[in-house]
Amino acid sequence: MKKSVLRAYARLIARTGVNIQKGQEVFIAADLDQPEFVAMLVDECYKCKAKKVVVDWNYQPLQKLHVRHRSLTTLSKVEDYELARWQHYVDTIPCRIYLLSEDPDGLKGIDQEKLAKSQQAKFPVIKPYRDQIENKYQWCIAAVPGEAWAKKLFPGLRKSQAVEKLWEAILSTSRALEGDPQANWAAHNKDIHDRRDYLNSLHIRQLRYKSSTGTDFTVGMIPEAHFCGGSERSLQGIVFNPNIPSEECFISPKRGEAEGIVYATKPLSYQGQLIDRFWIRFHEGKAVEWHAEQNNDLLTKLITMDEGSAYLGECALVPYDSPIRQSGLLFYNTLFDENAACHLALGRGFTNLIRDYDKYTEKELHEMGINDSIVHEDFMIGSEDMDIDAVCADGRVVPIFRHGNWAF
Repeated sequence: MKKSVLRAYARLIARTGVNIQKGQEVFIAADLDQPEFVAMLVDECYKCKAKKVVVDWNYQPLQKLHVRHRSLTTLSKVEDYELARWQHYVDTIPCRIYLLSEDPDGLKGIDQEKLAKSQQAKFPVIKPYRDQIENKYQWCIAAVPGEAWAKKLFPGLRKSQAVEKLWEAILSTSRALEGDPQANWAAHNKDIHDRRDYLNSLHIRQLRYKSSTGTDFTVGMIPEAHFCGGSERSLQGIVFNPNIPSEECFISPKRGEAEGIVYATKPLSYQGQLIDRFWIRFHEGKAVEWHAEQNNDLLTKLITMDEGSAYLGECALVPYDSPIRQSGLLFYNTLFDENAACHLALGRGFTNLIRDYDKYTEKELHEMGINDSIVHEDFMIGSEDMDIDAVCADGRVVPIFRHGNWAF
C-alpha cells in the first residue's frame, strides 16, 4: 500500500478519530502486525502536539501462555503498578487508540472458564477508575491487517497478497482509500447526524424488528435516551470519532423491556474465537434461551458472565447497503461486521445516551434503564429483508427500515 495513503489514514485516526489536543498524552494498543504503521501513527500524534505517546503491544500467543501457566489467583490480581496507571488515566485524561489486527481464531483452545473468572475478579477493582474517566476522554478503534486475519479472509492468496487485499478493504470501508479522508468523514458525519436527528424527533418508545431469518423482536426505549452516531463530544467538549469505520445510529434500550427472538446473521468474534449460527430468545428484557451451532459453550459464557450480560446495552441501526456489506466480505471482526448490518449488544449500555447525562449520578442513570455489565458485545441481526417499525410516544407507528435499508 502506498505510504502516502497510509500516512493519510494515520492522520485521520489522530485528527478525526481521537482529535488530539495540544499537550494531551496518547496511549495506543496494537498487535505486532504493522509496526511501521504504528510508528507512522505515533509521528502523526506528535504532529498534533501530543505531550507523550505510549504504545502497548499485544500478542495473542502470549495471552494464551499467561492463561495456561498462571494460577487463577495470579491471573485475577490487579497489581499496584496497573492501578497506578489507571490513576494516571484519571489524573491526565489521555486519548486512547486501539488498533485491531488480531487473528479471529487466535485464542482457540484457551481456558475460557479461567479467563472469564479472572476478568470477573478484576472488574470491580478497575471499575471505580473507569467510571471516573467515562465520557471524559477521546478514544478511537481502527484496524490494520494482520497476516493470520488476512489469510482468514483471502485463503487462496499468498500472505503478502492477502495483507495487501485486507489493507484495501480496511481503507476503502473506512473512507480512507480515495480523496481526502478527513473531508470524506466530515460529509459522512453530517449524513449520520441528520438521520440521528430525525430518529430523535420521533420520540420512539419501541422498536419492532421482523425478518425472514426468524427474527421477531420488540425492544423498549428509555424516554430520556437519544440516538447517537458518527462523531461524539466528550465532557471536555472535544469532538471525536470512536469507531473508524462506522455506519450506525445507535441507542441504549431500556433494561427489562425486550421480548421475542433474534437470529444472528453473521458470526460473532469473541475472546479470539468465533460463535456462529446462533439465536437468542428474550423475555422481560433478559436472554432466557439461546443456541449456537458453533461454540455454544462460549455463547453461554458470554451471556452468563454477570447479572447484566444477559440484558441488552445497545440497539444499532445500520443499512444493508453500507459500504462494508457492499464489499462482499465477512471480516470476522466486529468493528467491521457490526457496520454491515443492524446489530444488538449484550451487556453494558452507554450512559452518555441519556440527555444531560452529566447532571445525573451513575445510580440514577442505571435506574432509568441503562444496563451495566462487565461486557459489551455486539452481534449482527440485520438482513436484506429486515423491516423495523418505531412506536412513538404519541402512538404513531413509523417505518424506520424497509427491506434492510432506511425507510426515510
